[in-house]
Formats: sequence, structure tokens, C-alpha cells
Amino acid sequence: MSNRAARPQRLSTARLVRVLLPLGVLAAVVGGWDLVVRVNQIPPYILPGPGLVVSTLWADWTVLFQSLLATLWTTLLGFLAAAIGGIALALLFNLSRWVEYALFPYAVVLQVTPVIAIAPLLLIYLPQETAVVVCAWIVAFFPVLANTTLGLNSVDRNLAGLFRLYGASKLQTLVRLKLPAAMPYMLGGLRIAGGLSLIGAVVAEIAAGSAGAGSGLAYRIAESGYRLNIPRMFAALLLLSLAGIVIYGALALVSHLLLRRWHESALGREP
Repeated sequence: MSNRAARPQRLSTARLVRVLLPLGVLAAVVGGWDLVVRVNQIPPYILPGPGLVVSTLWADWTVLFQSLLATLWTTLLGFLAAAIGGIALALLFNLSRWVEYALFPYAVVLQVTPVIAIAPLLLIYLPQETAVVVCAWIVAFFPVLANTTLGLNSVDRNLAGLFRLYGASKLQTLVRLKLPAAMPYMLGGLRIAGGLSLIGAVVAEIAAGSAGAGSGLAYRIAESGYRLNIPRMFAALLLLSLAGIVIYGALALVSHLLLRRWHESALGREP
């Protein structure tokens, strides 16, 4: 009984430490930042203090929040396009090796080509909103495709042989064996794609801002830099960072809820 009672206590203590340690590091970094600015009397147009950044975020909340919504909408569209396209193409690759041999090299080309080089071209040939979404899709597409393809190809050979022995069709094997086995890989790719779609949207918005157009949060960062409004730039950057953390946290939560009852990666472990 004592061991059973001690284990939940150890787990709760471990969870508390996992929460408090990052908060302690954050407090130390913010405190050091504020101390450096105060001691060296650094002007705000070079490095604003954390208090000034927070007050600027509050004062410019209306403008920055509208820009944040624009960036998040672009990120969502790019992420959905990458998720649907990457998973669908991975399923097609698994059903036909010839399709994989024909198309996978082009997916690699999309991955290795810097999106900052593609964005100006897309802004020439496509409407601004479409070009920004396409940039977010390009960055996020390959991790979903590669991870899902890897998961589908990593099925236990003995189980696959058992399905063949009982006369299961390719579609039945895909739906009942390969897809469940590939789910951890797929969800891992989606977690990566969530952050990358935000990065792609930011890069495209910066390119659009350089062309004199844009409404997203990255455009506000570029605009603040041109005007030497460094506190607003830091405030917009803070919002972007928080948005990325929320996106990753939401996708990690979905992954945990789907895998927690059966997959080793999500089962409770003692530290």
C-alpha cells in the first residue's frame, strides 16, 4: 500500500518540477534582460526592457491582435492543405510504388528549396493571400508526407504476412493494419508541420511587406523595423512566439489523447 501511495506522489512531484523549471528559467532570462537594460541604460530604440515590451503590447493590442488573426488564418489554411495533401499522397505512395518513384523526388525538391527564394515569385504570379498560404503549405507539406510514408512502410512484416495469409486486400490491409501502425508517425509529422506552417506564413508575409503589401504579424514586425519602433517589434515577436507555443501544445495534446491508451510514446512513464 505504501508503494502504491508513494507512486502518485512521485508523479505529481515530477509534473510540478516539469512546470516550475521552465518558468524558473524564463524568470531568470527576463530578470537578466531587465537588469542589463537598466544597468547599461540602453535606449529603447536599441533594446527595450521587458516592461516596455509588455506595455507596448497592451497599448497596440488592437492592431497587433488583428494582424495575429490574419497570420493564424494563413497558418491554419497552410497546415490543413499540408495535412490533407501529405497524408493523401502518402497513402497513394503506399498503394503504388510507381507513383512514389515518380513523385517523391519532386516533394524533396520542394523541401530543399528555400521558401524565402520562392515567396517573391509566388507574389508575382498569385494573389497575395494565395501566395502566402502556398508558402505555408510548401514548408509544412514534406514532414507530413515523409513521416506518414515512413509509418506506412514500418508495419511489422509478420502482421502484414498474416493479413496476406487470410486474403486481405490492399485496401483492407491499409485501413486495418497500416494506418493504425502509422498513426504515431503521422501525428509526429503534424506536430512538426504546425510550427513550420507558421514559419512559412511569416516568411511570405515579410516578403509581401517588402513589396508594400501585407496585414499579418510579420508585416507589422517589418513595418516596425522600418520605423525604428523596436518595442512594437518585440511585442509582435512575443505574440508570434506565443502563437507557435500554443499551436505545438494543441497538436501535442491531440497526439497524446489519440495515443495515450495504446502507444508507448504516450504512456505514463516515471522520470
